[in-house]
Amino acid sequence: MNLLIFTLIVTMTAQGWNILGGFGGQTSFGHAAFFGTGAYTTAILQITFGINAWAGLVAGIAAGALVGAFIGAVSFRSGLRGSYFALVTLAFAEVLRICANSASFTGGAAGLLVPIDYGAWNLQFEDRRIFALILVAFVGVVLLITRWLERSRFGAHLVAVRENEEAAQALGVDVFRVKLGGITLSAAVTAAAGCLYTQNYLFIDANVAYGTWISIEALFAAIVGGLGTMLGPLLGAVVLHGLSEITKTFSGNIPGLDLAVFGVILVLTVAFAPTGITGLASRLFGRRRTRTEDA
Repeated sequence: MNLLIFTLIVTMTAQGWNILGGFGGQTSFGHAAFFGTGAYTTAILQITFGINAWAGLVAGIAAGALVGAFIGAVSFRSGLRGSYFALVTLAFAEVLRICANSASFTGGAAGLLVPIDYGAWNLQFEDRRIFALILVAFVGVVLLITRWLERSRFGAHLVAVRENEEAAQALGVDVFRVKLGGITLSAAVTAAAGCLYTQNYLFIDANVAYGTWISIEALFAAIVGGLGTMLGPLLGAVVLHGLSEITKTFSGNIPGLDLAVFGVILVLTVAFAPTGITGLASRLFGRRRTRTEDA
């Protein structure tokens, strides 16, 4: 159950990254900034102000979206793209981590512990299967958002910007507005994952919320599964964490071995299947169908 819940949270984060990086072509190394903002917002509102967990979830998503819009406005208005944009997102995430690690309202280095109060109203359940089902519902909503991107004008504009910004602008696409919308939507989805992470573990600190681990998880799952696709991040998260669990089972929990497996999978994907699992499956299926038609 732990594996399922964590994989679903990573799937949501990877889908958020995929909206900006896969559809929009804007590589981010700092999605932890959005994840952590959502996680801390819902925790602080519940602990300090006694606000309901569902309201905290909505506020966390909104806060993450605002952080995304701010980073996007600063970066895209300055004309940053490619590796420069990636480094800026990483810098923002690191600044937020340092601030959260030293501020009193975030609990400093000790972090925040959400009080246990089981009930649907507090988004806490003794039966973890219920929380897993809620996560499945959230992942379903995010998949529908991704499907909408594949079919919508906004999604087409994102892809156009990814392929060639100058050509898209010449055709009348408002590049700044499209990129800003992309990072805002991406940040909102990622912040939702952070909120649900807090509700599941009932604890958050700066190194967890704003740590580079979640940015890497999101990037890995999206690339391995297939960038700019609806099912790619889901497949990537399932494959990566499934193999990680298998590795731990047969290796006797050798520290760091699962990360080495992650690295090998990423290298193999980039080298031999740059379109990810979904692209590889599409090619194999296309070849099989061609052979069948020829026969």
